[in-house]
Amino acid sequence: MADLIVPSRKTADEQGNVLAITPASAGWTYVGFEVYRLNPGQRLKKETGDQEVCLVLLSGKADVATSELKLNNIGQRMSVFEQIPPYSVYVPNGDFFEVTATTELELAVCAAPGYGSHPARLIAPDQVGVETRGYGNIERHIHNILPEQSPADSLLVVEVFTPNGHWSSYPPHKHDQDNLPSESYLEETYYHKINPAEGFAVQRVYTLDGELDETMIVKNGDAVLVPKGFHPVSAPPGYDVYYLNVMAGPVRTWRFYNDPAHEWLMTNPQK
Repeated sequence: MADLIVPSRKTADEQGNVLAITPASAGWTYVGFEVYRLNPGQRLKKETGDQEVCLVLLSGKADVATSELKLNNIGQRMSVFEQIPPYSVYVPNGDFFEVTATTELELAVCAAPGYGSHPARLIAPDQVGVETRGYGNIERHIHNILPEQSPADSLLVVEVFTPNGHWSSYPPHKHDQDNLPSESYLEETYYHKINPAEGFAVQRVYTLDGELDETMIVKNGDAVLVPKGFHPVSAPPGYDVYYLNVMAGPVRTWRFYNDPAHEWLMTNPQK
C-alpha cells in the first residue's frame, strides 16, 4: 500500500507545528506543506530560503510581518466552515515571515521553489476568486487563493468545500505529465477538514495502469499526497468536507486530463 496519508499530530511541537510535508518526505521535487496551531500571543518566525511561501490563515487572526510588510490583526473566519474566503500572505524566497497569533490560529504554510520575481503582498478575501463548479451531487464551492492568473513563481493554492453527500475533484482528473498544452505536471497535497470533526471523507488516488490504486478513509486534519494519478473525493452524508490544495511543478499552469471512462459526466450528465 502506498503511504499517501500524512495525519496531523494531536500535540503541537514547541513552534506549534502539527503537520509537515517536505519534498524529501513526500518523495517528490516541488511542494512543501505545513500546518501550525498557535495560541494567542504565540509567535512563529521562519526564513523562506529558496522557497516562496503562501501563508493561509485557515482560522483565527494574527499579526504578520515580512521584510517589506507589517500587517496587524488580519483574519476573519474562526472556522473554515464559515465558507468565507481567507486572509493569506504571499512571501517570496530570500525573505522571512513572522506570525503572531492574536486569537487561536490555524495556519497553513504552502511552499514551492521561488525565483525572486514577486514582492510580498497581502491576499485579502476580496481578492480571492469565488466560484461554484459541477452540478447536482458533484457541485462544490471554490476559493481561488493563488491561481495561475495571480503573481507567483511556482505555487498554486485553492480551497474547496464539498457539501455532505457530494463528490469533488470529479470527474476524476490528473496532472502528472509534462505534456503541455494538453497536460501539466503538478504535485499536489490535500489538507482535509471535516464537519462535524468526528466524520471522514473518502479519497481515491489511482492510475489507469493500476500501478497506483489506493482508496483511503481520510479524517479531520489529514493530508493526502497526490504524486500522480486521478484523485476524486467523496463527502459522506452528514459530513461537509473542506480541503486546501497546494500544487506546484516545472511550469506554473493547471492543465488536466480527465479519466476517459468518466469524462461523459462533463458533457452528458443525463446518461
